[in-house]
Amino acid sequence: MHSLCSGLNHLLRLWIVCVSLFKNHGFAGKMKIVEEPNTFGLNNPFLAQASRLQPKVTPSPVSGPAHLHRLAGKCFSFTESTYKYEFCPFHNITQHEQSFRWNAYSGILGIWQEWEITNNTFTGMWMRDGDTCGTRNRETKVILVCSASSKLAQVSEPSTCVYSVTFETPLVCHPHSLLVYPTLSEKLQTEWDEAEQARYEELITEQGYNNLLRDIFEDAGLLKSQKVKINPPEVAPDSGTHSSLQKCTEDFQKQREEIERLHALLTLHNIPFDSQQNKAKSTASVTVKNQHLRGDDGLFDPQ
Repeated sequence: MHSLCSGLNHLLRLWIVCVSLFKNHGFAGKMKIVEEPNTFGLNNPFLAQASRLQPKVTPSPVSGPAHLHRLAGKCFSFTESTYKYEFCPFHNITQHEQSFRWNAYSGILGIWQEWEITNNTFTGMWMRDGDTCGTRNRETKVILVCSASSKLAQVSEPSTCVYSVTFETPLVCHPHSLLVYPTLSEKLQTEWDEAEQARYEELITEQGYNNLLRDIFEDAGLLKSQKVKINPPEVAPDSGTHSSLQKCTEDFQKQREEIERLHALLTLHNIPFDSQQNKAKSTASVTVKNQHLRGDDGLFDPQ
């Protein structure tokens, strides 16, 4: 009986010690919580969208049919599978992976650049210079289709890093809504008319005609210019000219002093110099040339 009581007392003491240790190091101390930092660079979902996406270039100015300009400043979303696409006409198109993965993709598929034009018709909007994709940049062609409401309807990737987007809108339902010619200024319309006439009269080739059209579309801001800008060389303001009579006199005096200096230098080194003789020879030479230029085929003896 005595041994049983001793065993119980021993167990009780061990239990008290364990409770004391647990209390001092468990409840008395604060529990340390390790949090994964939400610092996944540009893909951090807790950052503002503008902070995550870094465009390479600035969008081109708004251009094309005037009735489509009202789309500028608006954005349209489309979700397919685990991806959300956002198309902002005349600005850019982006893709966001709807995933909780730490490296979920969120990037730019293209930035507004220029129209695609075929047979006097706007056939698409090109968004280029998107995020890097291997050795190239992502780019997207947006096709405009008639519909009762404006919405992003379809997204595909026909080739690697090149996307095709269908945008439906009632703004293109009129049969003339995507014609190019009416959007041009009167001056550019005249240039197009002249190019058409020159092609009809076979004064220019088909390639020459297409080059003229591209120049017209570039001037209208519909296509991104491919012309290389060359800055003209800077010309000194007094180069070859005299701004005043005083300046002319000063230059003449400097030239005369230089001639005298050279004459003195030749004399110092015993080098003969006869300006009158050289002048006479020069006059004779000019006379010979002039006589031959007048068509005198006969013999001419300078002596």
